[in-house]
Amino acid sequence: MAFRAFYALPAENFSTTGGQHTNAVYGFLSMLSNLLAEEKPDSVAVAFDVGRKTFRTEKFPDYKAQRAATPEEFKGQVGILDEVLGTLGITTLSRENYEADDIIATLTTAARPLDYEVLIVTGDRDYFQLVDDNTTVLYPVRGVSNLKRYTPEAVEEKYGLTPAQYPDFAALRGDPSDNLPNIPGVGDKTATKWIQNYGSLDALIDRAEEIKGKAGDNFRERIEQVQLNRELTQMVTDMQLPVGPDELALSPAKVAEVAAQFDDLEFGANLRERVLAVVPNDGSAPAEDAVELSDVVIDEQPLAKWLTARRGQGLALHVVGEADPFGGDATALALCDVDRHGLSVELAELSPEDEKVLAEWLASEDPKYLHEAKAAFHMLAGRGLELNGIAHDTAIAAYLLRPGQRTYGLRDVYQRHLQRQLAEPSDQLSLLGDTSLVDSAAAILELAEQLTVQLQEISEYELYLDLELPLVSNLARMERLGIAVDVEVLEDQLKTFTQQTADVEAKARELVDQPDLNLSSPKQLQAVLFETLDLPKTKKTKTGYSTAAKEIEALATKHPHPFLDHLLAHREYQKMKSTLEGLIKTVRDDGRIHTTFNQTVASTGRLSSTEPNLQNIPVRTEAGRKIRSAFVVGEGYETLLTADYSQIEMRVMAHLSQDPGLIAAYKEGEDLHNYVGSRVFDVPIDQVTPELRRRVKAMSYGLVYGLSAFGLGQQLNIPAGEAKSIMDSYFERFGGVQKYLADVVDQARKDGYTSTLFGRRRYLPELNSDNRVARDNAERAALNAPIQGTAADIIKVAMIRVDNAFADAGVKSRVLLQVHDELVVEVAAGEVEQVREILEREMDGAITLRVPLEVSAASGANWDEAAH
Repeated sequence: MAFRAFYALPAENFSTTGGQHTNAVYGFLSMLSNLLAEEKPDSVAVAFDVGRKTFRTEKFPDYKAQRAATPEEFKGQVGILDEVLGTLGITTLSRENYEADDIIATLTTAARPLDYEVLIVTGDRDYFQLVDDNTTVLYPVRGVSNLKRYTPEAVEEKYGLTPAQYPDFAALRGDPSDNLPNIPGVGDKTATKWIQNYGSLDALIDRAEEIKGKAGDNFRERIEQVQLNRELTQMVTDMQLPVGPDELALSPAKVAEVAAQFDDLEFGANLRERVLAVVPNDGSAPAEDAVELSDVVIDEQPLAKWLTARRGQGLALHVVGEADPFGGDATALALCDVDRHGLSVELAELSPEDEKVLAEWLASEDPKYLHEAKAAFHMLAGRGLELNGIAHDTAIAAYLLRPGQRTYGLRDVYQRHLQRQLAEPSDQLSLLGDTSLVDSAAAILELAEQLTVQLQEISEYELYLDLELPLVSNLARMERLGIAVDVEVLEDQLKTFTQQTADVEAKARELVDQPDLNLSSPKQLQAVLFETLDLPKTKKTKTGYSTAAKEIEALATKHPHPFLDHLLAHREYQKMKSTLEGLIKTVRDDGRIHTTFNQTVASTGRLSSTEPNLQNIPVRTEAGRKIRSAFVVGEGYETLLTADYSQIEMRVMAHLSQDPGLIAAYKEGEDLHNYVGSRVFDVPIDQVTPELRRRVKAMSYGLVYGLSAFGLGQQLNIPAGEAKSIMDSYFERFGGVQKYLADVVDQARKDGYTSTLFGRRRYLPELNSDNRVARDNAERAALNAPIQGTAADIIKVAMIRVDNAFADAGVKSRVLLQVHDELVVEVAAGEVEQVREILEREMDGAITLRVPLEVSAASGANWDEAAH
């Protein structure tokens, strides 16, 4: 079932930031939680196979021999699943030399005289032999979610045979999945008819001479093989096991440990709560009831009086409402002070005096402790309330401590860091009698205290205080401002791409004479590519051969074909079409797009952008530039100005590696890729051709991402041997880079994490994993995290410096967007030169490296014109 889950869920969507795949674990636990909720069993056991070698392979070496090696990505998850099940209080069993089938068959047989109702969940039809009035097989029809119940009647209905006859039928038919040979000319129908007529395989063998025709001859020739098939299909029902059916009751789950394991696997709260809701637990964090927060006292007094008495103190603030950057709205809030006194209010019911005092306090610099402060900013702004004085954001503190988690919701963070459960807030609109809002404020207070200590212990408190916290207000303001968009330009482009998509699809259809061909259907594509056009097969998948972008691009490079050109163009146009549709949909009533910047998503420290994602608009393609041209200067402003860092990641690499060659190139103001190219290929700088420059550039950036010689060869479409000699030559000239890359992985393996120049950690426990795939992924992450993370920190420092400098200079211009290494500014009339000077100065002063930073700036009426 775990193997089915592995194929049912895409591996790329389920892996930890360090590279440990988790799709089989997630899928299995999800299925298990549904099963336990629906069937409510008293006792549960999960049986695992140990390996390929069993008593069956001794009898018949070809048994299951045809099966491909178990994917590494799956193998590395079995031990994790076993561990999690143990923590959940579920018995797991395995035994050398036997299969999981034999364990289940033994337990089922032992349970019969004890009057149990037995449910077997399996994707193996051999288990039908165990079905009886008290034993039902739940067999997956699709994926792992849709299970069909096989009772004796259902087995008979499906096969026309009793469960006891099923293994006789299977022995006759053979089983390709177990590599058990069939009898030529004897398919399912014949095998069924023979068993129905003779009652059993033994009776059929006794009367083998009666079978007429070629099928009869073939059967008589292979009786020994059929008997061996039958022997191998028979499950062992009397194994020695450490436990019997009476010892399989669910033990209490160790909730705090389960929570920690789910965090390590980076699973969200949803799965954790679903699983914990269906198993008994040990009370280390009750699944249902909230832990009493440290004696919170709810005060019954007007908000104005309560707040006035606490001016200047640090207070926890929890806001409820709609956190939209453009149309946010706050409906209620709760406050809690350090003495654990709190109160909650509905904003619609405040008196004018309460409203006045609340507005003054929110706008003041009095310290406020929040969870997801940017969301609170938008909710309050929707009510015309300004939020200043953000002294803590416990979501960001939790992110710095454990980057890469799927969620940083308050209840998750409270469970993760304090091992305690917070009650679900009440759904009722009335807050009377509902303490959960004040509980949430009190939880924020507790977290602020605890997480501060934890951040100080790992020297990340300064990063939190000086960089991440001030950025919250900057990002909130940028989101609220949005950026003006010329919708007509976008709609014209959408028409163009819609037409181009249709045209290229028509050409592709014509080429293969299939007027109804759907280029977005992998099934239809497989038929066209590998049957109609007979192109070389790509990577094998469960449903045939891969039609993924990477595979098709590689195929087009090695085996050019006009159909592949049309297919790739179609995909590119489709992508642009959906990007444009997404952008048009998100333009608000003010004619601007208000993206959301996420501070707690990328584990390297980079900001991400959603609804819409403005970071995935291609920069170097004609289509991408067209889209950028639709982002225009807003009314009342003169121009857009963009400023970005040139080659920031390579400059960070030069600084960290201390490679004399790279440092010299930057100090002398040389073009880096020409300089490196001249040394790697041993030619004068002015003889570095565009192709040599392209090769060196691909490698320089690739090294930061753990690129191998094979990967470089693929990228440049040259043999791996040639790519390796380029790499060797590179490392010969730039030994500092090679030493740095080796040292950074070694150090991370010892420490368990990498650090940026600003002390931002990325934890990579998978560096010491037994699972090769996870380890390789973690090594790539270890190479990349300090460089990409430092670059991300530098642009964040620059944003804060620019904002402060704008305020000091009293300019009206404002920063609207941050996209990777670039800032986009809307410039007020007459401020262009002043703003350019501020941007260049403040971005340049963000950090002092061993090499100079280079900031380029340009202006124009739209984002494309302002590019440089």
